[in-house]
Amino acid sequence: MYPESEILFPYRAIAPLRKERGTEWRDLVDQVSNQRDGNEDTLAFSLMMIRLCDCLNCDQSSYKASLGCVACARRTVAAEKMSDLMLRQSFEQTRHEVREHLSLR
Repeated sequence: MYPESEILFPYRAIAPLRKERGTEWRDLVDQVSNQRDGNEDTLAFSLMMIRLCDCLNCDQSSYKASLGCVACARRTVAAEKMSDLMLRQSFEQTRHEVREHLSLR
């Protein structure tokens, strides 16, 4: 229905988030966006954003979906109450979860 919306947070939406917060966040986005899609870090970042943006409850007929994934993620990250350091820690925890899951395969 909306060409800029996907079912879950897409890799292409990582780099546009770079300027939404401070230095710690910018460094994290740079680290992740410079890696190939499907890499452990990109999977972890996407999972973290899926949780932050509540992608699992995004309805394709909703206002959020009409904004598109990049705009939704920008709004979510800019409004997030956690500090950049806490977001970095959330990413590290999510990366640990991804590693555990991948090691079970």
